Amino acid sequence: MDTIFQKIIKREIPADIVYEDKDIIAFNDINPQAPIHILIVPKKIIETLNDINENDEKLIGRMFTVAKFLAKKNNISETGYRTIFNCNDDGGQTVYHIHLHLLGGRALNWPPG
Repeated sequence: MDTIFQKIIKREIPADIVYEDKDIIAFNDINPQAPIHILIVPKKIIETLNDINENDEKLIGRMFTVAKFLAKKNNISETGYRTIFNCNDDGGQTVYHIHLHLLGGRALNWPPG
């Protein structure tokens, strides 16, 4: 069964897409935790960080390059931002298709939840 992210990639459900290339899609989170909250999602299905393998290293690096690009595009690269991967239930993962959260636009507290 497809995850919500796979359905977005296939254009089966709408999303506010802010970036896309052949490997990655990025869209605004529907439940934002900051003024800027973008999800950066590989088109390749990788369920959790535990499922990444050596062949995925370039793709995972590309996710961070896209995060940097989107931070600059959204004028948060100078003031600061946070990138987060969640892994499994205790790590806060709710969709089992890895995704990188890009958050910014306000001061972010530490420690997080």
